[in-house]
Amino acid sequence: MSRSPLQNVLVLDFGSQTTQLIARRVREVQVYCEIHPFNISIADIKAMSPKGIILSGGPASVYDEDAPAISREIFELGIPILGICYGMQFTTMLFGGRVEKSDHREYGHAKLIIDDPNELFHGLADKAIGHQVWMSHGDRVEELAPGFRVIAHSASCPVAAMAHETRPIYGVQFHPEVAHTEIGRDVLSNFLFRVCSCKPDWNMRSFVSSTVEDIRARAGDRKVICALSGGVDSTVTALLINRAIGSNLTCIFVNNGLLRKNEAQVVLAFLKQFQLNVRYVDAEERFLSKLKGVADPEEKRKIIGREFIKVFEEEASKIDQVDFLAQGTLYPDVIESVSFKGPSATIKSHHNVGGLPEVMKLELIEPLRELFKDEVRKVAEELGMPYELVNRHPFPGPGLAIRVLGEVTRLRLSILREADAIVLEEMKASDWYWKVWQAFAVLLPVRTVGVMGDERTYDHVVAIRVVDSLDAMTADWSKLPYDLLGRMSNRIINEVKGVNRVCYDISSKPPATIEWE
Repeated sequence: MSRSPLQNVLVLDFGSQTTQLIARRVREVQVYCEIHPFNISIADIKAMSPKGIILSGGPASVYDEDAPAISREIFELGIPILGICYGMQFTTMLFGGRVEKSDHREYGHAKLIIDDPNELFHGLADKAIGHQVWMSHGDRVEELAPGFRVIAHSASCPVAAMAHETRPIYGVQFHPEVAHTEIGRDVLSNFLFRVCSCKPDWNMRSFVSSTVEDIRARAGDRKVICALSGGVDSTVTALLINRAIGSNLTCIFVNNGLLRKNEAQVVLAFLKQFQLNVRYVDAEERFLSKLKGVADPEEKRKIIGREFIKVFEEEASKIDQVDFLAQGTLYPDVIESVSFKGPSATIKSHHNVGGLPEVMKLELIEPLRELFKDEVRKVAEELGMPYELVNRHPFPGPGLAIRVLGEVTRLRLSILREADAIVLEEMKASDWYWKVWQAFAVLLPVRTVGVMGDERTYDHVVAIRVVDSLDAMTADWSKLPYDLLGRMSNRIINEVKGVNRVCYDISSKPPATIEWE
């Protein structure tokens, strides 16, 4: 659902892998920010009345035949603009400057020398050795467009930052959004507060208040059903809607047969404390029959997404005049599921985004659609949810179907459930569960030879995946103690029939994803 903040900053995405970081950095200083495709219409921009516009970087060259482009009209709206990397280069070309291939691609650390302590670099006294920034570019500005001046340079980049002489238009060749740029937060803050005159009024208390009002205004006296899994996302969604419309909300908990060990019983017992109207639907046989013989991960996701919608529509038909379906969709789900010409490609279809049918009888309410996971947890705290639920590890909508690699069967699900339960038990017993982003087991579609009790075995392989992250957009594998990994491995092999080998996944995201499918 659309947010209606008092102020808004737009990030126009040209395909950079760090576009999401720009939005995160802006929100970290309590300014609301949204990411939109570079080809958003002028009419849409005007309708949003943004306080500022940030043009992201991107992998293309401004001279590529199909290079993403924006209209000169955007620069005539009088809205402050900051171009980053490709955004700066495109601005230069659009205004009549010259961009060329650099003598050598500049990637990594560089020292920025500030030539003009203007508004963008306010308070950043120049150092003789310069400020450490992060560069990642092949093209560079060779000749400024008329009306622009150099405000910073580096040893290999004569125009590392630029500013228009009379208009609030800036460009930086470095990436202020990444942690490697030591003055990045200052540069973005200066643009937001000194150039755009933003106010730091984006916080979770204001989010809760405005979201409840939005839901109440949209739903009115009409009825809503909410897809409730018991995780923090769907529970926060349900509590927000419950505040807005009370008894007109019915929560649907669907047991799709793809849940963790004892998940249904635990979740239903836990949800009682929130006094929500919850209906339990046992659809295990239904989902497993649809997944029979299906091994492709994208197809699995879409089958589960479509079947969820059918279940919700059927349940809605049992309630008089239901008009809305509420989901706990988050911003990373949207970013990874939606692609358009220019920016980053679709990574995978999330069940509550890519799996939705083109024609659905229920309208969607997604109050968390523009939030990152850590922001949702702050909302949960604002709503008074207990620590254990607020910090519960994410669990994918398609459930264990995407952790059973290959075909999903009852036997393979049973093996994974037992292995996963051991992983979680050991993580909690060691207190490591609360130190990491996510921990789980994966059942691989291979079997290996082993020796158990002096006999040859040919059994399944389980992989353990534990990662550190802030918002699921990037992640690194967790450096767990060897004795903890050893206990998990020994228990899985000894206690889970059909497993004779355990591996630990030491891949980061990117290039891997957190989930295996």
